[in-house]
Amino acid sequence: MITRRGVVAGAVGSLLVPAATSRLSAQQNWPSRYVRLVVPFPPGGGTDAVGRILATRLSEMWGQQVVIENRGGAGSNIGTEVVARSEPDGYTILFSSIGFAINRFIYPTIPFDPVADFAPITLIATFPNVLAVPNSSSAKSVADVVALAKASPGKLTYATSGIGSSPHLTSELFCRTAGITMTHVPYRGAGPALTDFIAGRIDMMFNTAGAMLPQIRTGQMRGLAVSGRERLPSAPELPTVAEALPGFDVSAWYALFAPAATPRPIVERLSTDAMAVLREPFVRQRLEELGLVVVGSSGRGLAEHLRAEMDRWGPVIRDAKISVQ
Repeated sequence: MITRRGVVAGAVGSLLVPAATSRLSAQQNWPSRYVRLVVPFPPGGGTDAVGRILATRLSEMWGQQVVIENRGGAGSNIGTEVVARSEPDGYTILFSSIGFAINRFIYPTIPFDPVADFAPITLIATFPNVLAVPNSSSAKSVADVVALAKASPGKLTYATSGIGSSPHLTSELFCRTAGITMTHVPYRGAGPALTDFIAGRIDMMFNTAGAMLPQIRTGQMRGLAVSGRERLPSAPELPTVAEALPGFDVSAWYALFAPAATPRPIVERLSTDAMAVLREPFVRQRLEELGLVVVGSSGRGLAEHLRAEMDRWGPVIRDAKISVQ
């Protein structure tokens, strides 16, 4: 017996099947148009440079343009929110860094949840910061810096590219590990900080290998050590900080994320393809020349890394009372 309820149910079902089929087809055909890669920093910096290397190779692999969109501001929070609120269809992804894990501890509020609002794709690479002093400094080693700081507590200064930046956290942990006190001088970006540092107006500075190694090699500053667990293949002459301060190990990182509701097949495709690109010798060489240690993890591996970074830096930030109002 045909009832009105049956007719309505059949009509609804006939509408749902094409819709489900359409969604499945869209996932299978992804990407069928350009993909937006949001870099939450201004163009020209290290994050932007690495993002463009990856975007170029993925464009070639997919046959679709991967377009870099720089959305800087608020310590990467502006660009990150853009991705969190984007349509979860695989056509907007985030190229992020350590701020993704630590901003929740530094800012009074942030307009997204780094765990609940995102699907992890891959941990691209890690990279240490390089410790250097001006050529005018008497320090020739990490031990020398520590001795100078202990001789004049609070008088030596260190520059960073901003409050809550990776160089700031690295410097803070360095001081805590060494049992010294130094004065933080934050700048609006690495460029202005380096200008004053090279001129000898600042006593010490941690910054990315990509920014520091060229200046060290041209004799504009004196490199002392790298913050990571191992020496850099691109600068093996620089010891690790841990060789003077056992246990010290700090590396920043780059990673890819998608909006949380992005279909699982698309997230897995993004992860698989990104990892494949990172295994290519030419890409690895380009990234290693910038001082990066290529990783290429699974999405699960990135999720575990993110949790570990939050657990590590939350207490440091709270104890040091680091905040941005």
